[in-house]
Amino acid sequence: MLFKKSNTTQSESSDGSNVKKPSRKGNAHYLTAKESREIAKSNARAMREYEKKKRVKNVDESVYTCQMQDENNIVEFDDLHTYFFTDAGVSKAVDGVTFSIPKGATVGVVGESGCGKSVTSLSLMQLVQAPQGQIVGGSIRFNLGDKAYDITKMPMSEMQKIRGKQIAMIFQEPMTSLNPVFRIGYQIDEMILLHTGCTKEEAKARSIEMLKLVGIAAPERVYRCYPHELSGGMRQRVMIAIALSCNPRLIIADEPTTALDVTIQAQILDLLREIKDKIDGSIMLITHDLGVIAEMADYVVVMYAGRVIEAGTTEEIFHNPLHPYTIGLQKSKPVVKRKVERLYNIPGQVPNPIDMPDYCYFKERCDRCIDKCNGEYPHFIQVSPTHRVSCYLYEGQENKGGNADE
Repeated sequence: MLFKKSNTTQSESSDGSNVKKPSRKGNAHYLTAKESREIAKSNARAMREYEKKKRVKNVDESVYTCQMQDENNIVEFDDLHTYFFTDAGVSKAVDGVTFSIPKGATVGVVGESGCGKSVTSLSLMQLVQAPQGQIVGGSIRFNLGDKAYDITKMPMSEMQKIRGKQIAMIFQEPMTSLNPVFRIGYQIDEMILLHTGCTKEEAKARSIEMLKLVGIAAPERVYRCYPHELSGGMRQRVMIAIALSCNPRLIIADEPTTALDVTIQAQILDLLREIKDKIDGSIMLITHDLGVIAEMADYVVVMYAGRVIEAGTTEEIFHNPLHPYTIGLQKSKPVVKRKVERLYNIPGQVPNPIDMPDYCYFKERCDRCIDKCNGEYPHFIQVSPTHRVSCYLYEGQENKGGNADE
């Protein structure tokens, strides 16, 4: 049997383990069954090693205890690499992501579909689909106040203690996230009972309280309902209630308003903003909607093909976008009262995540290329204390007082 893919060679991953890395020589061609089996064997060996590390029991806490670079941050992603081991090769979904989420702030993560936004958040929750999906390098430092954990080194048994309690996630589609065979009340109670020592009666009271908090008019009735009996907006509010039931330090909102109409979107965003202030928490907001980012976020991280290509405050990203990709994203957004014959779109295609080039990933789609773009992938240039960009166009414009790790 033949598979239409590119050549593959052995290479070192970010943590030193061998993975199959495609190398493009000419046009795509068909792999033989033997070559495909070699990739499968290599992947199986790597997946077993990573799964073994995650499932180790009785691990000393010192193994995954770490020090935050800045105590004012709740989360620090540091050179994170999350790969998917597929029959066609290793897909680099997240390929060296570095950014921070400050305490009490909302950080918006934007980029087109497939750029690694959701995989980054799932890596933080240790919910990447295993065994194919694995964190293979880097670190994710999570601030618990009195101490900090490196989530990439935590075994599954320990991660379950902070997932849902300290870090909560509002998933993209509530109908597929809620279990259709259990009532709403049972699903909220389950979270509370799992992470607190309260009784069933106390959990029920807390669940109804959370349903009131998210603006549901008849919480006692909704408590007894099944998910299919509620509208999309009501289901999304239930998901927010579940996420907030244990007062988490960080809320991950993955496209929380995608499937909702404009009126309900505004209500959900107002609710998130209000609740963030009440619990004094932080939000990692993942969305395609630049309008939502402009309204909600304090800081913006722009991702492309598994990497962060620009990061800064909301004002910097919207009023002074630097990377050609960021500029293209803003140009592709419809503007009220502006008549155009055709909505702008960025030309070209995202590179194959199994066969990433050595140069800038955006080069083939960029209309501002210079000679240096043919060289190695551009490093980050700190143009202000809070604004950094990965592009050769801004070499020589470094802000000497900036810190590229902030």
